[in-house]
Amino acid sequence: MIYQQKDLHILDEIIKPGKSAELSFNVAHLHTRTPVDVPVIIERSKKPGPTILFTAGIHGDEVNGIEIVRQLISKGINKPKVGTTICIPVLNIFGFINMEREFPDGRDLNRVFPGIKNGSLASRVAHTLVTEIIPEVDFIVDFHTGGAFRFNAPQIRIAPGNEDDDVMAEIFGAPFILYSKNLNKSFRKTCNELGKPILLFEGGKSFHIDKTVTNTGVNGAKRILNHFGMLRKKYNVSEPKKACIKILDSKWQRASFSGMFKANVDLGQYIKEGDTIGNITDPYGKFNHFVKAKHDGYVFNINESPIVYQGDALFHISTGIVK
Repeated sequence: MIYQQKDLHILDEIIKPGKSAELSFNVAHLHTRTPVDVPVIIERSKKPGPTILFTAGIHGDEVNGIEIVRQLISKGINKPKVGTTICIPVLNIFGFINMEREFPDGRDLNRVFPGIKNGSLASRVAHTLVTEIIPEVDFIVDFHTGGAFRFNAPQIRIAPGNEDDDVMAEIFGAPFILYSKNLNKSFRKTCNELGKPILLFEGGKSFHIDKTVTNTGVNGAKRILNHFGMLRKKYNVSEPKKACIKILDSKWQRASFSGMFKANVDLGQYIKEGDTIGNITDPYGKFNHFVKAKHDGYVFNINESPIVYQGDALFHISTGIVK
């Protein structure tokens, strides 16, 4: 594709080639009347190239994704050799302030896209992102983490059936690629409907920063930038340690009993049907249930809560992979 380096019109501002800018959009104040802005960090090269958007913090408690985008900015990785990068480290700034997943109105930002101009608080943020920023970008990487004590192995999630997405997911180089349908009113589905290619990265768990996960995210972002010719020579691009494992189908294995829970397998480990993969006990030393694997597969999500209830999701295990 041939790119033309022209003025970037975004959020009522004009950013010329070779310039940097830190903009923000504000949709509401706190109840104290304190303004809350969503920072948008833009870096432009003088040379023409694509515009890549890095986002995180759609859910306010997913700090691991926020840390990845923060590192891209603090290390200068977002300063492109050609083209433009846009970084939004915290989309749900309201949730981040309170360390909560949702907005103050109780809505999940990732379930209200494309949003409404005069809708709910979350819907207004979604609408601003979709109408003011997304039209200007060529490719998007959206960083997430697992919720409710569930720790995700680093993975890229894409919808099945798109060869271009397959290629970009492999370039990113996360240990797993999970094929999953686009959820209704999600950011990913909206971008796809607008013809904007997007990779959704999952890794780690809420309220937690994990070095392995952040390194995977940062390295993946560098590979994407390098693929588009945007990464400056001062940054090294490492090859993934292993080939990506592509998961076509998966199942959650749930708790048969309530109690104190401990997993005894590692993320990314391949297990066999009948293997002991965890224990559920009581506080009094009278009950000990061995959790047995119900089928072969890779474990790519583990519940790290010390207390579980009957029916809680314990392990996310692949049931079908691309060989």
